[in-house]
Amino acid sequence: MTEHRSAAKPANLLSVVVAGATILLVVHALGRFIYTPLLPYLVGDGQLTASEGASVATWNYLGYLIGALLAIRWYRPDQIRLTLPIAMVVHVITTLLQTQVEPASWLSALRLVNGIANGVVFVQAPALILEWLVRRNRSSASGLVYVGVGVGLLLSSLLVSGTADLLTGPARWWPAALLSIPLAAWATWYLLKLDVPAGLQRDDGSFVDKGPLLDRASIPLFLSYAGAGLGYILPMTFLPLLTKTQLPEGHWLVDGSWLLVAVVTIPTPIVWSYLGSRVGDLRALRLNYLIQFLGALALVVWPDPRGIVLCALLVGSTFVGTVLLTQRIGRALHPHQGPRLSAATVALYSVTQMAGPWLTRQWLDAGGTLVGAFTLGAIALGWGLFFALFVPRAEDWHARR
Repeated sequence: MTEHRSAAKPANLLSVVVAGATILLVVHALGRFIYTPLLPYLVGDGQLTASEGASVATWNYLGYLIGALLAIRWYRPDQIRLTLPIAMVVHVITTLLQTQVEPASWLSALRLVNGIANGVVFVQAPALILEWLVRRNRSSASGLVYVGVGVGLLLSSLLVSGTADLLTGPARWWPAALLSIPLAAWATWYLLKLDVPAGLQRDDGSFVDKGPLLDRASIPLFLSYAGAGLGYILPMTFLPLLTKTQLPEGHWLVDGSWLLVAVVTIPTPIVWSYLGSRVGDLRALRLNYLIQFLGALALVVWPDPRGIVLCALLVGSTFVGTVLLTQRIGRALHPHQGPRLSAATVALYSVTQMAGPWLTRQWLDAGGTLVGAFTLGAIALGWGLFFALFVPRAEDWHARR
């Protein structure tokens, strides 16, 4: 079996990484996570209650799950070239429509469709780039595309806080909608130009069979990633709202908690990519889970400025690393089905993400507090760390087969 490999020119590599980072910034930050800093304002405007806000988030995560499942079906590069631009158009249209609707039911419907587009793009764009990098012996650079998530979190925080006194209700979505249009157009156009074959080929020209996704190596990786999805989504959805309820009005953390998450997220893809290349992706992933667990636990132990700051710093500096390290480990275990495995892990991730806001809503409706709900996040991240201990190194796994 042969696989074409060539060196990537620095200029080409940088352009591909920037395009990938931009497309993730658009769908994952301006499309998805901008809802987190927006939520306290939408509640304050009277458009949503805290319970409705959790419900709207759940619909978005359901859409994310559907998008990831679609990506499992459409995982080949030739299919990605068709579905990726469609998903980006859907993202832009739904984001624009969010500026026009007020009822929670309509917003939930739009967030569902927007989540579908997000799920498709978040799987397909990094997977396409990873395949392009692998064929040029630069797979270690794959994590750099996730810098777009961190930059997008910072940008979303600035967009929301900078226009907080100028906009109200549905109009608060306008900055994200207008900025998404040019960024989405350029990034999609650039990625569609990537020279990536339909799949790995044997010497006779036939394609390698995709094979099973689940085996003794990948099952603990999937179980671990499920814990990550449930564990990180609570602070990434409700940290600003919790901060607003726990601290007095005017405290710098009311707006600053999400800004803090955004700032520490920006360099983390570079840090975790480098650490994975130095000590091994698997060791880096286990350390990542430990730090993230301590971040979620800190807010449970100290539901005050100390815990809020620690949670923002520790979770913000790790959750993107969990994604990129898991994707690289998965492809190393199943080298001939990278995009398909990426889609499967994201689908599982989104199931547990969807469970987080839903469980939070049940807890709040039963009279519980947001601080109590964060205990579930800490337990889930402990679960993730536990199962990460049972994932084998790719070298050891392939050597004994």
